[in-house]
Amino acid sequence: MPSAEHRPDPVIPEVPGILSTAQVRATAEGIADWQLPSGMIPWFPGGHCDPWNHVEAAMAMAVCGLRSEAELAYEWLARQQRPDGSWHQYYLADGVEQDKLDANTIAYAAVGVWQHWLLFGDRAYIESLWPMVERAIDWVLDLQTPRGEIIWARHADGTPWSFALLTGSSSMVHSLRCAIATAELLGHERPDWELSAARLDHVVRAHCLGDEPDAFAPKHRWAMDWYYPVLAGVLRGDDARERLAERHDTFIIADLGVRCVSDRPWITAAETCECILAELSVGADDVARSLFEWAQILRCDDGHYHTGVVYPEMVNFPGGERTTYTNAAVILAADALANSTAAAALFVDHDLLPPLIDTDPVTDPTRD
Repeated sequence: MPSAEHRPDPVIPEVPGILSTAQVRATAEGIADWQLPSGMIPWFPGGHCDPWNHVEAAMAMAVCGLRSEAELAYEWLARQQRPDGSWHQYYLADGVEQDKLDANTIAYAAVGVWQHWLLFGDRAYIESLWPMVERAIDWVLDLQTPRGEIIWARHADGTPWSFALLTGSSSMVHSLRCAIATAELLGHERPDWELSAARLDHVVRAHCLGDEPDAFAPKHRWAMDWYYPVLAGVLRGDDARERLAERHDTFIIADLGVRCVSDRPWITAAETCECILAELSVGADDVARSLFEWAQILRCDDGHYHTGVVYPEMVNFPGGERTTYTNAAVILAADALANSTAAAALFVDHDLLPPLIDTDPVTDPTRD
């Protein structure tokens, strides 16, 4: 595990023949241009902010060396954290827009904090963010069921929803492993987190393999439910390759990218770039590179990206919208493809995170 402190600034990614370093930097600067003085990163000027996409945008700026802007984003996040460790679903510049409390959104802060350590090696800064991470993860794990899945949200009054989501729970496996890595770095023992992560990983994997069919709400239409168990490192090896192959033709449209739902002609750059990370994790580099090249149809001259496009009309949607989270997904995919920074493999090589503990009576040698 990395131990050096205050590493050199990251090397901005370049994907030869597709996207130059200058173009990637322009996309990061586009995020910074739309960041508010408070540190909040809205989807677009005048729009709302959700903590998950806010963290992803901070991560993308950090990849491109915009460290002070990324840290301003984390400081905004720390100020907005509720005393119980949670964040609301959506914020506006002057307050809360949607007061629901989404577990996956809350857990994702741990990924950003761990990525910051990988990029910059600044232990003192990570220590300053540790209380935020610890409170957030403890809040999230209070929603874990005896079987292992995590209920997806609470109402603002604390009442939990009645179901869990496969995409969110998959993402939370990765978030928990980043939180455990941060705890280990700082010398904090959280065996309860380790057990919870293993139980969550187990139920997600069992669901994907058909053994726990009712663990998650049915969202089969959504591309994220297809690739997220692979992106998050729950499914690996042959299981991961088989899952991606199973619905490749359903979600991937040649020369365009990934459509966000299976029954609509909506191609989105963010889903396309997330799918790139899943493909890279199984060694499908050629597929990943093609997806990245196709995603550039949504690039604008100023470096921003349209959220999506409707085919075959090739009309941008929604209403020509361009989003900071889409910019961020492109940058993180570029870093993973180019292997440019110390955090490039964060979503690709899951052996770089602490191994999951074995909760099965019989050890499965294919699991880490």
